[in-house]
Amino acid sequence: MSSWRAHILREFTPKVARLTLVADPDGLLLEEGILEDIRKRGFELMPFEDHVAFRYAYESKFRSRWDRGEQTDLVVVLHSTASDLGTLPYDLLQAGRRLSFNLGDIFPNLSYPVVAALDRGYLDALYDAQRRYAPGQLGDNATKEFILRHVFEIAPELIKQPSDLLRVLLRRHYREQRIPAILDERFIQLLRLNDAFADWPLETIIPDREAFFAFLQERWPVFLDRMAAVNDPGAREDAMPYGFSYPGPADLPFDHHDIRVYIDNLFLEGMLQSVPHERAEILSKTWASIGVRIEPAEDRGCRLNRLIENILSSVPAEDARHGEWFRFARGWAELKVLVHDPEGTTLQEQVTQKVRDLQSQVDAAFTAWLVRRYAGLVNLPPAPPVMLHHIPRFMARYLGDEQNGKVALLLVDGLSLDQWIVVRNAVSKRRSSFLFRENSVFAWIPTVTSVSRQAAFAGKPPMYFPNTIQTTDKEPALWTQFWVDQGLLQNEVVYAKGLGDGNLDLVDELITRPKTRVVGLVIDKVDKIMHGMELGTAGMHNQVRQWARQSYITDLLDLLLDRGFRVFLTSDHGNIEAEGCGRASEGAVADLRGERVRVYADTLLRDKVQARFPSALKWQPIGLPEDYLALIAPGRMAFVRDGERIVSHGGVTIEELIVPFIEIKRRNI
Repeated sequence: MSSWRAHILREFTPKVARLTLVADPDGLLLEEGILEDIRKRGFELMPFEDHVAFRYAYESKFRSRWDRGEQTDLVVVLHSTASDLGTLPYDLLQAGRRLSFNLGDIFPNLSYPVVAALDRGYLDALYDAQRRYAPGQLGDNATKEFILRHVFEIAPELIKQPSDLLRVLLRRHYREQRIPAILDERFIQLLRLNDAFADWPLETIIPDREAFFAFLQERWPVFLDRMAAVNDPGAREDAMPYGFSYPGPADLPFDHHDIRVYIDNLFLEGMLQSVPHERAEILSKTWASIGVRIEPAEDRGCRLNRLIENILSSVPAEDARHGEWFRFARGWAELKVLVHDPEGTTLQEQVTQKVRDLQSQVDAAFTAWLVRRYAGLVNLPPAPPVMLHHIPRFMARYLGDEQNGKVALLLVDGLSLDQWIVVRNAVSKRRSSFLFRENSVFAWIPTVTSVSRQAAFAGKPPMYFPNTIQTTDKEPALWTQFWVDQGLLQNEVVYAKGLGDGNLDLVDELITRPKTRVVGLVIDKVDKIMHGMELGTAGMHNQVRQWARQSYITDLLDLLLDRGFRVFLTSDHGNIEAEGCGRASEGAVADLRGERVRVYADTLLRDKVQARFPSALKWQPIGLPEDYLALIAPGRMAFVRDGERIVSHGGVTIEELIVPFIEIKRRNI
């Protein structure tokens, strides 16, 4: 067959059976391409995980429609073996046809446990390699090496010197490839046979992206010393006075042609930080100038132009996987921080226009992608999290692995990805010992607090809390209920909101209770700044920076880490600077009258308002109650008086929808 998906999709012909029950122990139906193709064929997919939640959704969304004579094709997915389908409710077994899919049928010659550990996004490359090379029956180690070579382009036997290893790790970590631990272990085992890597911290820098870039950051000044000496023959190359947190060679071959191709992007996208150097004038005339801190205005202008070019060439396609948008969003956030640098000079009109044009292109591409792919994100596996409601399940895995483990979720209400960078930079100056493992997740559409934040604490899509979707009052109960369902006791779970200022006595009291294992904290300082902001994005950055420079957030992190908590930080939505397109005069018919979104209970009412704003986006209630119908303001506009400029949220821009998901630790080396 042409692809591994064909093995599955051939079974999905519309109107064969209104209910299909699928045993899917390997989560194959949750791969993005499969989800999209199944939805295109008219099928709706529902995982069977929580009996109560499933029964509610099944009865309200499908059973009632069947009773009315409507035709739907529902796929119920059980993440277990075919023999376990019998555990489904009797009425489903009577009404549905049964299917089963697993990796062993698709990759019969490869080691099942090794293939099962692979992220489903890499199955295309593996299937193609299996067809092309017909490897025959392979054991565990042979399968690991086959996957390393043909999926991740890593041939351990060809890695003989530092430049070879750096090239492989740069490609891996820059692309954010998710390589299973069992493959990393085999890779490290093979590298350890080479004495050239005897003193390298392979166990740290191979699997850990942040540690690898920290390792490079420490060595960059050493390389600049050597490069300055080469470009200034009259100067003496001083002894290296640097102390390193990570062991290994001091001088790395950054100038090797295979390594140099990555350097610009690493500095432009914030993975490495430029450093001051006493011979900056000499170094500014070399290819390494991007990593040298020079005169601020010149430095900013050069970086800005190069970053614009870089982003322009990397806008994801309409069929991109969600991870490509996560990576793009971080580069986009770096650009916003640079554009609104309070210490920078006013941008030239030519540069400002470039940014505007790029913004329009990004908005159009992102909206088109959302219309096509967003619905498929809801049911993706929670590890790693893709949407906010995945986060509690992801955290629960840590508690399952550690008998006495403790976890904390800090939700900074309204914090966009670019504002996270502002916070991170300020916090890093106060606590250089902090290590940030940076990822992203999607907020819910519409990007309003009562929908998105509530989903983050409930651990469920908003369709499961229709009675409270207009308020956040039930968050403590939803948060507690989620963890009770995971086997914890009520007194092991705490929740607090309204944080961000003042002392930490309340938090200290909550987390030092002997039984406390799970903490949920809402920090609403950024949201308060946003709703009072009159100076646009630049004003937001300035106020958020001032807040982060104070002691509150660093002291809070210290407190949690000192008490042994594994700490995660996220946001319920971001925000943008928007311009008024006119008020929607709908009287009392809107259930929610946000500045960037209006929500209606009736399609006729929504259509009536949209007639006045024909470019507004009618959003389908994906993962929402059926009567929660959103009308999103056009582009970067808001339903306020014409020409008025505000900072707001509720829409579908990349800044509002892709939010930070960060694990914060202390360096342990």
